[in-house]
Amino acid sequence: MKRILLVILAFALAPLAASAQQTAAPEANPVSSALRAIVARESKEVVAGAEEMPADKYGYHPTPAQMTFGHLVAHMATFNFGMCSTISGVAAPKQDLKETDPKDKLDDALKASFDFCTSSLANLDDSKLGEQLPFFGGRTASRATLMFVLAADFADHYSTEASYLRLNGLLPPSAQARK
Repeated sequence: MKRILLVILAFALAPLAASAQQTAAPEANPVSSALRAIVARESKEVVAGAEEMPADKYGYHPTPAQMTFGHLVAHMATFNFGMCSTISGVAAPKQDLKETDPKDKLDDALKASFDFCTSSLANLDDSKLGEQLPFFGGRTASRATLMFVLAADFADHYSTEASYLRLNGLLPPSAQARK
C-alpha cells in the first residue's frame, strides 16, 4: 500500500517539481519517460523477489483463499505482457503459464515479460495518451490510464511478493542492504 501511495504521490507532484525547475527545458514525453523509468526500477525488485523464493515454496499461499506464489509469478508475467502489448501496440509472445510450472520457467517468463515491456515501450511517446484502448471487462480506457494502472500494479504485485517472502522468513529485495 505504501508503494502505491508513493507512486501516486510521485505522479501528482511531478508537475510541481517540473514548474520549480524554471531553468530546465521541458521534457518532451514526461509520462512515457516516467513509465519507462518505473519499468526499469520495478523490474529489478520484482524479478529479484521471485528469485529469492525457493522453488519448494512456489506452492505456498498464506490462506486457502489466496493465490500461490507460483500463481502470483505467472500472473505478473501474463499481466506485464498483456498491458505492455496493449499500451504499445506491439504483439506479445504467446504465453501458456500455469502456477504449477517449475520455478525456472516462471522466473524466466517474468524476466521475459519485463524485457518485453522495456522493448515495446521504448518508442512510446505522449502524443496519444488520450487514445482509447481495450481494458478489462470489455471496457475501454485511455492509454494514459493503462500506463498508470501498469505502474500501480507493479507496486501491488511487489507488495504481495514481499509479504509472501516475509511470511517464509525471507527478506524482500527492497529491505536488503544495497550491494
